[in-house]
Amino acid sequence: MRLDDERESSNFEVQDGRAGGFGGGLGGGLGMLLPFIGSRFGCGGIVVVLIILAVMGVNPLSLLGGGGGPVQQNVSVSRDPQKLTDIQRWSLRVLGSTERVWDQIYKEAGQQYRPTVLSFYSQNGASGCGAAQSAMGPFYCPNDQKVYLDTDFFTELRQRFGAPGDFAQAYVIAHEVGHHVQDLQGTLAEVNQRQRAVSEADGNALQVQVELQADCYAGVWARRTGLMEAGDLEEGMTAAQAIGDDTLQKAAGRRPVPESFTHGSSTERMQWLNKGLESGDPAQCDTFAATGAAAGAAGRKGGRSPG
Repeated sequence: MRLDDERESSNFEVQDGRAGGFGGGLGGGLGMLLPFIGSRFGCGGIVVVLIILAVMGVNPLSLLGGGGGPVQQNVSVSRDPQKLTDIQRWSLRVLGSTERVWDQIYKEAGQQYRPTVLSFYSQNGASGCGAAQSAMGPFYCPNDQKVYLDTDFFTELRQRFGAPGDFAQAYVIAHEVGHHVQDLQGTLAEVNQRQRAVSEADGNALQVQVELQADCYAGVWARRTGLMEAGDLEEGMTAAQAIGDDTLQKAAGRRPVPESFTHGSSTERMQWLNKGLESGDPAQCDTFAATGAAAGAAGRKGGRSPG
């Protein structure tokens, strides 16, 4: 991507330090975050986090017992652009491009776009949804409307997932900004309400539509930036394929179980990213109506999608 001339967003913060937690340790922050993990990744995601905690020497049962106290936010925050690393500056150019694109889309619809804040942290941090942990990967927290990113994830994206390239990294950020757009539309809140009233499998299906719509919104951003270069499309498709639920489950030695998917299959993720890339129109990102998984839910065609 041709990002050298793109402006850096000023909507950022850099966390310095570690979030305290359950009795001053790690557990309490994650204990508060488990409901968020469950809503986004399903029960399987919670199991993975608990296993990681056990490996780290944290008693997983401490998260379920109800003891302890509130999270201690022992984190200082810097907003000094002079202290940014090169990869953080690059990430902020990506964020700046999303602000430019979504601001124009909202203006076309007679609305005003309110940008998100990109919060950088390293390994452990704090968010409005509880502790931020690198093991979760990048995520969006609707409680404070911020995107959380440990830029070491880009190394994992390249090495673990086999998805190298600057566009693959930019796609990750644009996907999380897509969740912010959904938050502004009221989609996240409405889907969350519906998930509380349905079975786990149906709740997972709703979550898949949320994630696929964010993929499509990332494609819309990419089409409208005017910054794509040769090879970017292939990088994006490789990344979307690598992080499909079926591909990840196979890599973990498991048989893919569609009812457990929370982000969509590799084919679906590539399909919706490509649909956004081809159309450049957020109104075409109606994953809910396209699958029939959430008839009448937020995200319906023409609903509150800008443009």
